[in-house]
Amino acid sequence: MDITPELIEKVKQYAMVAVKPERFQHSIRVGETARLMCRIYGVDPLKGYFAGIAHDICKDLDDEIQISLASHDGAEFTKQELKKPALLHGRAAAIKLEKDFGVDDREILEAVAKHTLGGKGLCSLSKIIYVADKVEPGRPHSTEEYRSELFALPLNTMCLKVLEENMNYLKKKNKSVADVSYKFLEDLKELSLAEKKEV
Repeated sequence: MDITPELIEKVKQYAMVAVKPERFQHSIRVGETARLMCRIYGVDPLKGYFAGIAHDICKDLDDEIQISLASHDGAEFTKQELKKPALLHGRAAAIKLEKDFGVDDREILEAVAKHTLGGKGLCSLSKIIYVADKVEPGRPHSTEEYRSELFALPLNTMCLKVLEENMNYLKKKNKSVADVSYKFLEDLKELSLAEKKEV
């Protein structure tokens, strides 16, 4: 199924009603940041824009609804997700996109499902959405200079930097880092080393 302007508009209209106004604005910025990053890293910009707009459409739903939606993807819940069901909003959103909007693009569904905690073996689009969510211009630390330095790095190296920054932030706040994020970290370290050897 193609990502058409009509589909983008449909999901945008849904997001406008489903999430708080500030979260909707965040999602638009993530979409725009992802579109720019896709152009830099050779990924379809339309897919980046769409996944960015869609990534948080379930964020403001009740815990029970998020759990119910996410349970349809067949993956087990981690102990972190059971403790804090809000972490399931990406998985829930991927199911909603598939069931209610007919989205069958595996990369988009993965990018939306995994944007919160990351994961091992992710596609390039998933890494872009993970980063765009953390560095869109509405984030206090994300200056234009910061982003241009970041986007000058190879994809896996850039993603590793943002993941490490996010993990350090969580640790400073005395919050636990999910096991899957550590797997993401190890994966990115290996891929980043390979990128450096290619240069």
